[in-house]
Amino acid sequence: MIESFETFLAVAAAGSFSEVARRQDVAVSSVTRKIDALEAELGSKLFHRSPRRLALTDAGEQFLPRARLILGELAGAKEALNAGDAEPRGLLTVTAPTVFGRRHVVGALASFLRRYPDIEVDLHLIDQIVDLSEQRMDVAIRIGLLPDSDLRATTLAQVRLVTCASPAYLARKGRPHSPEDLLQHDCITVASPPAPGFVWRYAGVNRNQPLPVRGSFRTDDKDGMLQAALQGLGVLHIATWVVCDQLRSGELVALFPDEAGAPSSPGMPGIHAVRLPGRSHATKARLFIDHLRAEIGDTPWWDRMLQQDRGVPA
Repeated sequence: MIESFETFLAVAAAGSFSEVARRQDVAVSSVTRKIDALEAELGSKLFHRSPRRLALTDAGEQFLPRARLILGELAGAKEALNAGDAEPRGLLTVTAPTVFGRRHVVGALASFLRRYPDIEVDLHLIDQIVDLSEQRMDVAIRIGLLPDSDLRATTLAQVRLVTCASPAYLARKGRPHSPEDLLQHDCITVASPPAPGFVWRYAGVNRNQPLPVRGSFRTDDKDGMLQAALQGLGVLHIATWVVCDQLRSGELVALFPDEAGAPSSPGMPGIHAVRLPGRSHATKARLFIDHLRAEIGDTPWWDRMLQQDRGVPA
């Protein structure tokens, strides 16, 4: 039965009996027999089959997350039994957004590997959403509002936004005293439509709708936005985890001080670690997620620093 579950998940991911047979180095008929046996056991067809296309049925769609969960629980139990008191070892694969990964994941991985020297890590920094099953990833760091899925998610921190600019820009253009004043300023914005929660929205301003700010420089790269702000190209509205160091050094100035490091509002996007049930490396994934969460802290260390600078008790 377990082999049938594993074959079902492999076929669902590949969309092909022959591709799974090729990967497993078995005959296509062997893969087909396992799916036939599983369908007979469940009393439901799991795939629509035709010479040109293989697709999950409604029953297959419903069974897919349950199969992953069952195999995940089994793999976790097996790994826990085999591990005993032994130190965790082997490969852990992690993916994270490029800028967040460089600034906050690499350091956490360094201390994680010092703590667990028998573990090896492959870190993939990429801004696109990675299919954990297809790419065989153990942990993904994702920033934003998570859609419903069968992934196991752990919230690491809430995102807090701050509006800031360089002293050179403020000397040249003047300092905005309220969010409405931003409409008269050069604002560094994204080149593509912003994700929900990352727009220029301020409580009680513009009927709580996003401000239609404009500027001469746009980019989708957070480091590019930061460098543009440091060069005095305009006002920046960005997550505190990006600009904490520059705010503390004075290279950037928070325009509305109560905003920086203030408690996040409901509905704000979060920073999450997600993993897929069914991976055999569940114990290592949980260990790393717990380690990363502890490194960041209940109040993220970058927000805690800004609160301390403002004289707010940590």
